[in-house]
Amino acid sequence: MPALLLSSLLGGMGCKSVIPDKPIGTPVAIHPPLGLPAVPIPPDNRPTAQTIALGRHLFYDQRLSQNNTLSCANCHNPKFDFTDGLSLSKGVGGEVGIRNAPTLLNVAYQPFQFWDGRALNLEEQAASPIANPVEMNQSHDVSVSKLKHDPALREMFKSSFGSDSITLPRIEKALASFERTLLTGNSAFDRYQYGGDKNALTPQQVRGLAVFINPVKGNCAACHTLNPQYALFTDGKFHNLGQGVADDGTSFKDPGRYHQTGVDTDRGAFKTPTLRNVARTAPYMHDGSLKTLRAVVDFYAGGGNSNPYLDTEIKSIHLTGQDRADLVEFLNSLTGDMPPNVGPPGKE
Repeated sequence: MPALLLSSLLGGMGCKSVIPDKPIGTPVAIHPPLGLPAVPIPPDNRPTAQTIALGRHLFYDQRLSQNNTLSCANCHNPKFDFTDGLSLSKGVGGEVGIRNAPTLLNVAYQPFQFWDGRALNLEEQAASPIANPVEMNQSHDVSVSKLKHDPALREMFKSSFGSDSITLPRIEKALASFERTLLTGNSAFDRYQYGGDKNALTPQQVRGLAVFINPVKGNCAACHTLNPQYALFTDGKFHNLGQGVADDGTSFKDPGRYHQTGVDTDRGAFKTPTLRNVARTAPYMHDGSLKTLRAVVDFYAGGGNSNPYLDTEIKSIHLTGQDRADLVEFLNSLTGDMPPNVGPPGKE
């Protein structure tokens, strides 16, 4: 059928015209730092200088919350390496959530988003906290309506997408493009492992690395993976560690991945977090219940918490006090450079 005729028929049927959401503007190549692979980019959301700038603006825009007091940065603050430093995140009116806010650093590489993996990409993830009742607690329609009253913001959308229409898909794409620039690497570990600088790690950190990768002694790399060319320090998968198991030893206050899949073996399973900059993103675990890296190491050394769904990789391991101290020092070596131009707009 000729396109013109099809368009005429659709118009006669009362269908709305589709607003194109393909980014326009100056293409941007995102260059990963030492220790990271190329950033995966979806073909329908190639980053441009304009969409990244728009996403950065929206990331710090409090109008996306019900009472204009919260932005994405409240839970993902660059001062805390894009976490909030709290055990459980807080939403509008001080509403306490059920999970710890994970870092957004290197989130571009995650095959699933959120602790339970309920979003498959950054575009899908971006708008969820806006409408979540215990986070920003504002419907998407209201958020779009509020932003439409800002002429300067409409101009940013126009330069990013070709028209000044503000839509949810455009908000999602802009936020995702900005978040793909939140990369950290070039840590002491990266300079040692991938940069050829064998003095970048201290002797204690080198011993800690040996514990980390040893499949019998530490076995950390089974889930916090390394590659010969790069290291994401996460397999992007879901594992039950027994964290958060109830006193009965079988049930969980937070079912984790099970809530999405309904698969029994996913009960109490949560996504493996990256370990990059982990020394600066306490507290730890999906519920923020472990306050220090030493507490995390001790938890794993004890084999987690027993329950019927415990991951097969989790088992008691024998670590001396020196091994544990060395391992913590190695984790400290994973603190990398913070990306530039990611703070509130106008504050470089």
